[in-house]
Amino acid sequence: MSTAISPTAYNYKVVRQFAIMTVVWGILGMGLGVFIASQLVWPELNFGLPWTSFGRLRPLHTNLVIFAFGGCALFATSYYVVQRTCQTRLISDSLAAFTFWGWQAVIVGAIITLPLGYTTTKEYAELEWPLAILLAIVWVTYGLVFFGTITKRNTKHIYVGNWFYGAFIVVTAMLHIVNHASLPVSFFKSYSAYSGATDAMIQWWYGHNAVGFFLTTGFLGMMYYFVPKQAERPIYSYRLSIVHFWALITLYIWAGPHHLHYTALPDWAQSLGMAMSIILLAPSWGGMINGMMTLSGAWHKLRTDPILRFLVVSLAFYGMSTFEGPMMAIKTVNSLSHYTDWTIGHVHAGALGWVAMISIGAIYHMIPKLFGRAQMHSIGLINAHFWLATIGTVLYIASMWVNGITQGLMWRAINDDGTLTYSFVEALQASHPGFIVRALGGAFFASGMLFMAYNVWRTVRASNPVEAKAAEQIAVVGAH
Repeated sequence: MSTAISPTAYNYKVVRQFAIMTVVWGILGMGLGVFIASQLVWPELNFGLPWTSFGRLRPLHTNLVIFAFGGCALFATSYYVVQRTCQTRLISDSLAAFTFWGWQAVIVGAIITLPLGYTTTKEYAELEWPLAILLAIVWVTYGLVFFGTITKRNTKHIYVGNWFYGAFIVVTAMLHIVNHASLPVSFFKSYSAYSGATDAMIQWWYGHNAVGFFLTTGFLGMMYYFVPKQAERPIYSYRLSIVHFWALITLYIWAGPHHLHYTALPDWAQSLGMAMSIILLAPSWGGMINGMMTLSGAWHKLRTDPILRFLVVSLAFYGMSTFEGPMMAIKTVNSLSHYTDWTIGHVHAGALGWVAMISIGAIYHMIPKLFGRAQMHSIGLINAHFWLATIGTVLYIASMWVNGITQGLMWRAINDDGTLTYSFVEALQASHPGFIVRALGGAFFASGMLFMAYNVWRTVRASNPVEAKAAEQIAVVGAH
C-alpha cells in the first residue's frame, strides 16, 4: 500500500550538498593522510616549514577525515533517512541550509588555523574556542532539524536507524560542550577549564566517545537503513537492534579511561574503563551480526553488487575493530600496545574499514536516487574502488600491527644490568619498512576516492535539474 504525500515531498537539496562534499572532503582528508604518512618515510617532505610539519598537518588530517568526510556523510544520510522513514519533509529548509554552510565554515576554519599552530592540543578537539562555539551552534541546529522532523512524522513508528542517529546527535553535543569548557585569553588561545588528571579524564571521555558516538553510533544508524535497502531484505532481527541500541549507548560512555592506563589517573578508574571496554564487545558484535545476518538468502548478490560489498565488508571491519579494541583495553595487552603503531592500526581498521567503507556504500546508494538516475554511471568503477579500498585497508592495518608489536617489544627489552637494549632511534629504524607499506596502503585507498569522484561527477552530469527535482516528488511506500 502506498501513501502519496505532497509533491515537494523531501528536501533533497541539502542531502545532495552534503553527499557531494563527503566525496570532496574524503579526497582532501585522505590525500593529506597519504602525505603525512609519506613524511614518516621521507622526512624531507616536511619542507623545513612549520605549517607543513607532521605535528601541524596530522590534526588537520584527523579533523578532515572525521568531521569533514565522516561528518558530511552523517549529515547527508541522517537527513535522507529521517525523511524517508518518517515520510515527511525536514522541519525547516533554512535551518538545514544553515547546518550545511555552518559545517563547511567550521572545516574551512580548521584548514586555516591548524597549520598555523592554533590548537587546544586536545585529540579530536583541537579547534580553538571561536570555531568550537560555531561548531556547537551548528550542532544544536542539526539536533533541532533532526528531532523536529521526527516530531512531525507521518508514521507512528520511529525506525531504529533514527534512534542511533538521535543518540549520536545528543551525546556528541554533550561531549563537545563539556570538553571544550575553557578560559579564552585571546582570539586564538584558551586554557582548559579543567586541570591535571581531571582534564585528561574529561578529554578521553570525550575522545573515546567521539569514536563511540560520532564514529560508531551514527554510522550504525546508516547501517540499519542502507544494508537492508541495498540487500532488499528486512533487518535480520528488530528485537536484536533494540537490545543493541540500549546496550551500546549504556556501555560506550564508560570506556574512555582505557586510553589512560599506567598514567596518573586513579587505578580504579583505569580498571573500570577496562571492564566496560570488554563488556562492550557484546553489543558491538550484536549489531555486526544483525547486519551480516540481514544478508540471509541474499549472499549471492555480493557477486554482482559492489555497493552491497562495500556495506558488508564494512561490517566485517566493524566486527574486527570492536574485538580488537576491548582486547587492547586489557592492561597487560595495553602495556605492550600503548603509544605504538598498533593503536594507529586499530584506529584505521575502524576509520578506513568501517566508517569510510559504509559511508562510500551509502553515498553510492543515494547519489542516483538524489539525482533521478537509475544507477551510478559505472558499476565497474565502483568495483575497482572496492578492491582499492579493501587492499589499501589491509596493507595499512597489517603494517601497523607488525610495527606496533615490534616497537612494543623493542621498548620493553632490557639487558641483564637493567639498561634498555634498544634506543628509540633503533626502534624507529625497524619501523621504516612498515611506514612504507602504510603509505602505500593509504595511497591505494585515496586513489579509490578519485575513482568515486569521477563516477559521481559523471552520474550527476548525466541528470538534469528536472530529473533531480522529480526525485523529490515521490509517492512514499509505507514500508520505507
